[in-house]
Amino acid sequence: MTATLPSPAAAALDALDALESESIHIFREVAGEFDRPVILFSGGKDSTLLVHLAVKAFAPAPVPFPLLHVDTGHNYPEVIDFRDRLVERLGLRLEVAHVQDWIDDGRLTERPDGTRNPLQTVPLLDSIVEHKFDAVFGGGRRDEERARAKERIISLRDAFGRWDPRKQRPELWNLYNGRHAPGEHVRVFPISNWTELDVWRYIQREGIELPSIYFAHEREVFRRDGMWLAEGPWGGPRGAEALEARSVRYRTVGDGSCTGAVESTATTLDEVIAEVTASRLTERGATRADDRLSEAAMEDRKREGYF
Repeated sequence: MTATLPSPAAAALDALDALESESIHIFREVAGEFDRPVILFSGGKDSTLLVHLAVKAFAPAPVPFPLLHVDTGHNYPEVIDFRDRLVERLGLRLEVAHVQDWIDDGRLTERPDGTRNPLQTVPLLDSIVEHKFDAVFGGGRRDEERARAKERIISLRDAFGRWDPRKQRPELWNLYNGRHAPGEHVRVFPISNWTELDVWRYIQREGIELPSIYFAHEREVFRRDGMWLAEGPWGGPRGAEALEARSVRYRTVGDGSCTGAVESTATTLDEVIAEVTASRLTERGATRADDRLSEAAMEDRKREGYF
């Protein structure tokens, strides 16, 4: 009798089922072990995936913890509109830490380059302390960037919110160590083992809505440091830079001053998945200027408390 091998499509679905099961298990473990978890939410595809998985983990009950958005004030309007619609539709609780509030009262100072992405750390840490959050869910994946690849699924932060890669704990057989001293907290990464392609395939399978900027659209952009940036309150274009209309989409969302678009005609999930499959750059490597500052840019910020 000849054995029948599973089709590639069936194998992919089996892999997605396994990833989904692992993520839901992590959500439930943290909900049972910690007192005040929170989901860090940006409106991007990875944090939207987290919300979808959290809803699945606790249905038919509501998600038992809030969302926290550290808003730089330089977000794309489409993303903020999507965030607010999602929160209302799912009946979620949303806490927003506005970077502008920290600038207005002198706790932060605007950077000369206009980017606010590095300014998110202080509002994030202050919000964790204020709300006494002890477990902070994030959408980091190990395929994004080398510093993220060093993370465990549950990653300890000290009383100052700092990360020390030398103090990572072993995680064997899906056993997660959430022990922490008073004042410490943990960051939790339920989709650590997902890839960008896994995320897009799962979004397609589950019919998850995303901000429209993830799909190709015409936008006025200018070229800087090899990336297409949009005009906005963060400044630009400057000097010889000039706006031009291009068909673009975003692979990741964030502060508009350092989040670039990629030229694309992909208007459907099938077309986006085909693009991602052919790409040899991660979304952060292709479109995030703040990750190009140095070889250790992300690791330096993580040590300071950045996500």
